[in-house]
Amino acid sequence: MQNPRPALAPPRVLVVDDDPTVSEVVAGYLDRAGYSVERAADGPAALECAARRRPDLVVLDLMLPGMDGLEVCRVLRDRGPVPVIMLTARGDEDDRILGLEIGADDYVTKPFSPRELVLRVDSVLRRSRTGGVRPGPLLHAGGVTVDPAARRATKDGRELALTLREFDLLAYLVGHPGQACGREQLMHEVWGWEFGDLSTVTVHVRRLRGKIEDDPAAPRLIRTVWGVGYRFEDGPDRMDGADRGGGGGEARPGAAEAARSGVEESQSRSGEAGAR
Repeated sequence: MQNPRPALAPPRVLVVDDDPTVSEVVAGYLDRAGYSVERAADGPAALECAARRRPDLVVLDLMLPGMDGLEVCRVLRDRGPVPVIMLTARGDEDDRILGLEIGADDYVTKPFSPRELVLRVDSVLRRSRTGGVRPGPLLHAGGVTVDPAARRATKDGRELALTLREFDLLAYLVGHPGQACGREQLMHEVWGWEFGDLSTVTVHVRRLRGKIEDDPAAPRLIRTVWGVGYRFEDGPDRMDGADRGGGGGEARPGAAEAARSGVEESQSRSGEAGAR
């Protein structure tokens, strides 16, 4: 008679919130969903818990007393990769954008549905464990090489330091060179979400441009496709119709792209906020 296989340990989630009611409700829903949950009421306690036993994911309130959630997220990221979902009661879009820029994988605005939060936790953990990218042959485009199996990316032979989500986004774009990819498409294919704030995509594209572009303000690889999303350019840079100035003359290379990026970011912080 064969011995039964040992059961896999449930994923560990650290819930950090100074509101005991919110913390208890979130922990209860996660526990019923099969997660092992630990709670902390402030930043130092959260960092101590994470140092003692590294969690698989952190649900982190932005508005913590003393050390706020942004600082806790920075410290966690400095220690190593760990998925983070931020909880925020703030109405200012800039705070949520800042959370994404320092490495949060997602955010949920209070008041929120605990069931929705559990779905977000499921999604982020699933992508982090599977890598979100199927192993396959090396991908090459625009001087960028992506190795999905090794989860390694280089630009002109220089290895890129990418977060999990940045790698998945780059792999998808490089794997579809010359193709206009909408933000909804990227959110579905890269994040695995059917819904969410599209500014999440915008922020990650901006972070990725900062790591692969010679001049992130005038991107040549990840180009904005006005009204659609983004296109990864493969081959020599060229000016298309959208990059030309009026009167038949050509605009300064990259100027139109930089202007579009600024408008796009502004729109993401206003109109696209309604996508949540």
